[in-house]
Amino acid sequence: MLSEPRSGLLAAWGNALLAGLVSPDDAALAIVGEDAVHRVEGLPGEAGPVGLTLALGRLRGFGVTGFRVALPVPGHPLGLSGPAEFNARALEAEEAVVTYGAPYGLVPEVREAGPAGDRHVEVAWHCLDVREAPPADVPSLGEAERELAEALRDATAVLSRLDVAGSGPVAEAAVDAYRARAERGREVLAPGYPPRAVRVLELAQRVGLLVSVAYENGPGGAVSASEMAARGDALRPVERVARRAQVAAYNAYVEERAR
Repeated sequence: MLSEPRSGLLAAWGNALLAGLVSPDDAALAIVGEDAVHRVEGLPGEAGPVGLTLALGRLRGFGVTGFRVALPVPGHPLGLSGPAEFNARALEAEEAVVTYGAPYGLVPEVREAGPAGDRHVEVAWHCLDVREAPPADVPSLGEAERELAEALRDATAVLSRLDVAGSGPVAEAAVDAYRARAERGREVLAPGYPPRAVRVLELAQRVGLLVSVAYENGPGGAVSASEMAARGDALRPVERVARRAQVAAYNAYVEERAR
């Protein structure tokens, strides 16, 4: 959770583009990030893959007025609305973008290309039909903020009791990554997002940091099977809360427009 999902970047900067707050080239540059190239496959009216800038323009022409994020995992179809084919692809990728104003969804497929020693990442966004219905289990920003505060407090207490280590190279790297991200401040969500959405996403990242350190920093003092099980029990609901908050933050632009 320390790096933003590609669907979050597409939704945030796509929304900024639709609002006229950034240029098409700047939006595409921000979405692609460190990847080599992004293309959209299956766009209606197109015989083959098209570039991201063209695809965003086409989607606007189809009536799209906003982009939402879905971050589903098995047993939790967060942000999805169907149908089954789209849900299955989104679950496999564990992320997707759902358009608002027209019934389309975009699921990323990440591919590595290039010769050994010079590999690069290419992303193909598969455009599919979606069901026009409210997304599953997405909280309001206010609900997400309250849930995050409670989850952070409860998880910290449980993990401290289990003596989960908070030092070492993995934990230090996680902290450094979080600090570097935080220094970029409000660029996380692109122009046009309300301050509360930025705050919720930053808190979700903080909770994600706690989960990452707990999972990656070894067993700590939780040496018994029961203690390890207790750690897992503590982390699973925290992960769920953090993912719900991420989706609420990314979707805040569309939810405000819908109101």
